[in-house]
Amino acid sequence: MTSSLPNEIHGALPITAVERETGISKDTLRAWEKRYGFPQPLRDAADDRLYPLEQVQRLKLIRRLLDAGHRPGKVAHLSNESICELLDKIPDLSKTNQKAPAPSEEIRRLLSAIESHHTALLRDDLQRTLMRKGLGTFVTEVVAPLTTAVGESWAQGRFEVFEEHLYTEVVTNVLRSSLGNLKHSELNRSPKVLLTTFPQEMHSLGLLMVEALLTLEGCECISLGTQTPITDIARAAHAHQVDVVALSFSNVHSQVSVQTSLRALRSELNAATGIWVGGSCQALYQKHWEGITAMQALHGIPALVTQWRETR
Repeated sequence: MTSSLPNEIHGALPITAVERETGISKDTLRAWEKRYGFPQPLRDAADDRLYPLEQVQRLKLIRRLLDAGHRPGKVAHLSNESICELLDKIPDLSKTNQKAPAPSEEIRRLLSAIESHHTALLRDDLQRTLMRKGLGTFVTEVVAPLTTAVGESWAQGRFEVFEEHLYTEVVTNVLRSSLGNLKHSELNRSPKVLLTTFPQEMHSLGLLMVEALLTLEGCECISLGTQTPITDIARAAHAHQVDVVALSFSNVHSQVSVQTSLRALRSELNAATGIWVGGSCQALYQKHWEGITAMQALHGIPALVTQWRETR
């Protein structure tokens, strides 16, 4: 250990804190360290990783590029100047992208509550909107576009990671409370759906939105949360005798990793068990997947459930 190391360690963050600060999972951080040579954590006396603050800041910038559709292997080696140049090219959709509709007054109001850190106001506004619109419309017309707007604001530097996390926590609590009030013990019908994500996929809100819409259709839902290994997904599907495994993907996944993971899961599941996939990962929609149904829009869930029931 060099004499300068204690100064470098001062203020450095452990891997758990870096995961929380950047939204990049521990497994991903370790994989990038081995594959790309970045980040380059220090080691403390117990040989645990410690990440200097300048590396944490760079990881935050890289995360913004990933959310804008860039691939890790293309940006991990770039200088900070090059990363910032790419970030400057991310369009402000509210001003320059004419294909995207301007946020509604409702969405702008909710974004303002997030930005001003009025947590109680945000929660109360969401709850009133839910009561007024009903759960299905609330998910498709409020939570889905608001989540997209929050992600875009984060990519553009308007929101910090903690603000994105706070938003997710508030919306999750509102949706969970509403789901808990639904009477479905006597109404559960097929398909029985297992919901989760693959490892390195930390975004849980998409799963919860899907669960809400499936529950409204009378489906029985079993959620494993995020980052479930493929073998454990298959074991859970068998143990619970589910009809469908539903997976959510953000755009952090490469096409190769998506293909490899889905083929592996398909081979471990019973042939009669369906796989439904969705999310912002464009690799899901670039080819036909044998035995896998890709669904790009949340409002298509009721029709998908109806189609499944008719074919059975």
